[in-house]
Amino acid sequence: MSHDTEPTADAITDAITDEITAFLTDALRRPIGPDDDYFELGLVDSLFALELVTYVEQRFALTVEVEDLDLDSFRTAHRLTEFVRRKTGADAAQRTHAGDH
Repeated sequence: MSHDTEPTADAITDAITDEITAFLTDALRRPIGPDDDYFELGLVDSLFALELVTYVEQRFALTVEVEDLDLDSFRTAHRLTEFVRRKTGADAAQRTHAGDH
């Protein structure tokens, strides 16, 4: 039996989504689900969008570049999780572990 303690891609994704959802729920003072489009729901404005970018940069130690500022990447916790995984290289690292070429 293997005692591999490295988290799976799904576990990493779930943890990131949970953190982002918790941040949004706290910041917006109402429950936010992973697929809730808080922009479409009218819960956020441009100032909050900047706060969200700052949170993501600080929490996940990444830099959001001008070319990254596509609203679609920031609309839901799930989309934001995908963005974080792309920027941090988590997806590339997972593919490398899955099978070296």
